Amino acid sequence: MAGRGIALYPASLDPIHYGHIDVALRASQFFEKLVVAIYANPNKKRVLFEVDERVSFAREIFKNYPSISVAKYNVLTVQYAQSVGAEALIRGLRVFGDFEFEFRMGMANKKLAPDLETIMILADEQYMHISSSTIREIAELGGDVSAMVPPIISEALRAKFGK
Repeated sequence: MAGRGIALYPASLDPIHYGHIDVALRASQFFEKLVVAIYANPNKKRVLFEVDERVSFAREIFKNYPSISVAKYNVLTVQYAQSVGAEALIRGLRVFGDFEFEFRMGMANKKLAPDLETIMILADEQYMHISSSTIREIAELGGDVSAMVPPIISEALRAKFGK
């Protein structure tokens, strides 16, 4: 049931996990095109995987979904959204704390780009406990994250941490 227009799903995806994938796939049902946009600013926070690695992982994961493209960006999210013609920003919500943060960001983005809507998608119940930071910590300590991430990510985490 593809809708119309373009939506942008901005995220760091460090690493991408099944919760991110679920939100992207569900959002793609409502738009002709979904751009999964990976923020490339290295000054924002320390990352485990470089942006080009994260882009490569996401492209591999979404390769069978022609309405989903993957890109990197390093400007204000609303500026990038406008540059690709997006009419909506997609955000995933897992827990109450996510709502507060996303609400503030959505309001700030609305001030910067009044025509750009923020659409929040509730995480599927089976993915509510998953976060990239939790996955990184488990993997660093040698734990099994294969139920939370695609095999390509599980392998990359094992290679990164040597376990």
